[in-house]
Amino acid sequence: MPKFETIRRVPYSAEKMFAIVADVERYPEFLPLIERLTIISREEEGGIICLQADMTVGYKAFQETFRSEVRIDEANKTITSASKSGPFSKMENRWKFTPIEVSGKPAAADVQFAIDYKFKSWTLEKLMGGMFDKAFRTYADSFETRASVV
Repeated sequence: MPKFETIRRVPYSAEKMFAIVADVERYPEFLPLIERLTIISREEEGGIICLQADMTVGYKAFQETFRSEVRIDEANKTITSASKSGPFSKMENRWKFTPIEVSGKPAAADVQFAIDYKFKSWTLEKLMGGMFDKAFRTYADSFETRASVV
């Protein structure tokens, strides 16, 4: 089962990076493979925003839509997502944002990103696995680039 985890220090605040990752509706604008994202429902429970979202990913002739549950916890600066349908038997990712202070002032952030996924079919894993792995490994770069733009 493919897994990937990274921690990157970025020259932006934890709040800014958290806000960019939490803005899931904008993912098609800057994330590789994501062609469309539709929020199905949005609820808040105990200060945590819970979203159900349909995400369409595509590469050449391949296109697949899957539903994810996204939990946005601003107080703890964490965002988690788990696939509920689609080509994955499992897809979970986690973001954690830790502020870095210099002289008592926010100067940067450590952004932790982890993803763990498995395709439902062996055939799909062989056809798409390497491409998905490469794309997921660039996500941290994509969010950092987005921070420099906004």
